[in-house]
Amino acid sequence: MKIFTRLVVGLLVCVSLQSWAQQTAVDYFESGVTKSRSGDFTGALQAFSMAITMNPENSASYYNRGLAKANLKDHRGAVLDYDRAIDLNPKDALAFLSRGVSKSKQDDHRSALLDFNRAIELNPDDPQAFYNRGASRSRLDQNRGALQDFSRTLELDPTNQAALYARGITRQRLAEYTSSLADFTRLIELNPKRAQAYAARAASRLELNDFAGVITDCNKAIELNPDDAESLLNRGYAKSKLEDYKGANSDYDKAVTLDVNSFRGYYGRGFCRSKLGDQKGAIADFNQAIEVKNSNVETKVYYSGRISHDKLDELRGVVQEKNKINELSAERSEAYFSRAVSRNKQGDVKNAIADLNRSIELNPTYSEAYFTRGMIKSAQNDQKGAVQDCNSAIKLNPRYAEAYYIRGVIKHALGDENSGCLDLSKAGELGYTPAYKVISDFCN
Repeated sequence: MKIFTRLVVGLLVCVSLQSWAQQTAVDYFESGVTKSRSGDFTGALQAFSMAITMNPENSASYYNRGLAKANLKDHRGAVLDYDRAIDLNPKDALAFLSRGVSKSKQDDHRSALLDFNRAIELNPDDPQAFYNRGASRSRLDQNRGALQDFSRTLELDPTNQAALYARGITRQRLAEYTSSLADFTRLIELNPKRAQAYAARAASRLELNDFAGVITDCNKAIELNPDDAESLLNRGYAKSKLEDYKGANSDYDKAVTLDVNSFRGYYGRGFCRSKLGDQKGAIADFNQAIEVKNSNVETKVYYSGRISHDKLDELRGVVQEKNKINELSAERSEAYFSRAVSRNKQGDVKNAIADLNRSIELNPTYSEAYFTRGMIKSAQNDQKGAVQDCNSAIKLNPRYAEAYYIRGVIKHALGDENSGCLDLSKAGELGYTPAYKVISDFCN
């Protein structure tokens, strides 16, 4: 079972700036706080960005913009803002805590531990810091340390349900099943509708050979969550141990319906069928148990970050054309550019590229021409050429949000996930909101 950290989004730090000249920065900051509280994190991010532009030495603006990015699942971008907030205020425990959370969301648990350690040094009475450190330790299989952190969380916050569940799971991993029962029982007292707690307590009882208790807890877990295949398997096993083969067979039937790759389900059903005299059915199930792909063994899934060619086409198509009429210069580079756009729409890619090449020759600072040529190159599967053109567009116009977006999705598609996600973060920061959907889907 996995223990997931909780994102810390509380406490939006407000600062008062005295000088009249910075009043506008205060207005943007307060607007960002209001938008964050209402759940408008995109609007909050933009407001905090304006506050930073007007007052780049205010650590609270970076911290709160980091929180907004984290809520948009842009954890790489959030870390960059927390870095700056910490540079400006090295004793901000919340900034260390939040940076640790965003690092843990990227599976960088060793680095997250350092941040949680510092947060605890600065504020040793914060239960959330101990909980998050325990969660990262658990992910690193440092179960004894995790147990200590979850216990400290509960000393500071005795009704913390997440910590009770996490400590119970950690005790299971340490084979301390009797102790884990106490945690799950307390959790059920606090929240009788939490199906996970019943399922987890059943798992501990199974290890203690309390098969009647397993059935009781699994009954409740399944009542609360009828699609809980694991509880059906555990109840089926407990019934088999008590020689209720018909009841067990029914549970295994439901389990393999919910999870067709459940080797435990096929094995258990085969065993019951054999006991009930159906040897043909038993052999068929045992065959399945041997042959089926085992989807129940926990494996670490490393997301490759690669965006397929078709997905890249789809994401590129999100960018809206912004071809506005410009005053025609003596070199007429604008005319070449506009003709290129029209030719590309007609499918005349070769001549469209030729026109863009000529437009750039006539006006080497024409950022839109580089970007448009990059878009066309990407559509023609020349991704490296497209990245080079986006590089040129961004060099000429550092606030070219769409160029960061396109460069980001291409880099991601080529396997450079980290750099691609940073570009997407920058695009979102500059106001190109579709970037956050891509970040949510491919950068976490």
